[in-house]
Amino acid sequence: MGAIVGAALVSHVPPLVLPEAVRRAMNDGEDTTLVGGLHRLRAEKLAPLEADTVVVLDTHWFTTIEHVVASHDRRTGRYTSEELPRGMRQMPYDMPGDRELAERWAELSDDRDDTWITAIDDEYLPVHYPTINLLPFLQGDEAWLSAGICQTAEPDDFLLFGNLLAQAVESLDRRVVILASGGLSHRFWPLKQFRDHEGADPDTHARTPEAAAADRRVLEWMTGGDHAAIIDFVPEFARHAPEGFFGHYLTMVGALGGAACTATGQQFGAYEAVAGTGQAHVWFDL
Repeated sequence: MGAIVGAALVSHVPPLVLPEAVRRAMNDGEDTTLVGGLHRLRAEKLAPLEADTVVVLDTHWFTTIEHVVASHDRRTGRYTSEELPRGMRQMPYDMPGDRELAERWAELSDDRDDTWITAIDDEYLPVHYPTINLLPFLQGDEAWLSAGICQTAEPDDFLLFGNLLAQAVESLDRRVVILASGGLSHRFWPLKQFRDHEGADPDTHARTPEAAAADRRVLEWMTGGDHAAIIDFVPEFARHAPEGFFGHYLTMVGALGGAACTATGQQFGAYEAVAGTGQAHVWFDL
């Protein structure tokens, strides 16, 4: 019988993979705490678990008529971002996959009429930087597989998607960690103002004070283990455009029990702004 042995909300922002000198130049000489936070998260939480598989809920991989899971045996290559090719280009990656888990997850939707999951192993399927940017910090010997964010899904759809992931893991001999790769509030500054707001201080650089307040409220609930409150807050949080419709978090918490989940979070690094968006790393022990 398998088990989900850990989970985290993690930021994947582009500054993570920029040279330190560039990061400091963007942030008044200080480095972002998100870099050290990921290194600590790997050393203190992820590595000791000796997980078999890491499942990444990737907020840049949008699907439309179904949930989609990558079922490759291995994915290798070089990644250049179409969004930010100046800072993320020709980044090598090599990810062993977990075909069995991906296909089992998809199979659990076969006899249902309320959700649809497809496992895809097409060698030309794109990868996205919410997965790629985590690898230098968090990748060990585990298998890695990514799942998309269905842009037509509603909160209960994401919760069900996560619940089926938990069922798939339980049916296999696996130790699994879930990484909800995405931010909190997610609105950027307009182009003409963008370069005035590349610093990390959310009180100065978050897109609005209201968005920062909402982010801090969600983080307080996460560290307190009040996931029911977060789920109830999602419709109101939508006013601040949480990344990926907050589907990464909802899928993760769906796998952890949904509103009944009381796993308390430990934050690694500070709550920071990145180009107006809200970002944090929060690990949940299980």
